[in-house]
Amino acid sequence: MLSKGIGTMAARSLSIVHVNAFKPKWVFSPLSFCSLASKPRKLVLYSKPGCCLCDGLKEKLHAAFSLSGPEPLHDVVLQVRDITSNPEWEKAYQYEIPVLAKVLSDGSEEILPRLSPRLGVELVHKKIAAAFKQ
Repeated sequence: MLSKGIGTMAARSLSIVHVNAFKPKWVFSPLSFCSLASKPRKLVLYSKPGCCLCDGLKEKLHAAFSLSGPEPLHDVVLQVRDITSNPEWEKAYQYEIPVLAKVLSDGSEEILPRLSPRLGVELVHKKIAAAFKQ
């Protein structure tokens, strides 16, 4: 019943969803291995439509979140904010985007150091993991 994706099973946990009483269906859920008691880690990406640097960083972040390793980022939630939808954001970040911020436990945001567009996915992963350790 297991398919070609068996290689990725080690990196992800399994949840069972009962389609009917006799045949369980396996569903891969990247968040299901996280403790329910822990809150997901959050990042905010300030960007705007048509920004190629923003789009590139967004793609690298999603790829970095799916990497497995000693410091997984599968539980990180990325919220993308369009600065053109809020005059305060636009005034603050119009010349700086993409801007990445870590959401702290009290709900405030800490702006992270700018990530070079030349960084590979593995280095982006390491830098984000290090930011969450601080």
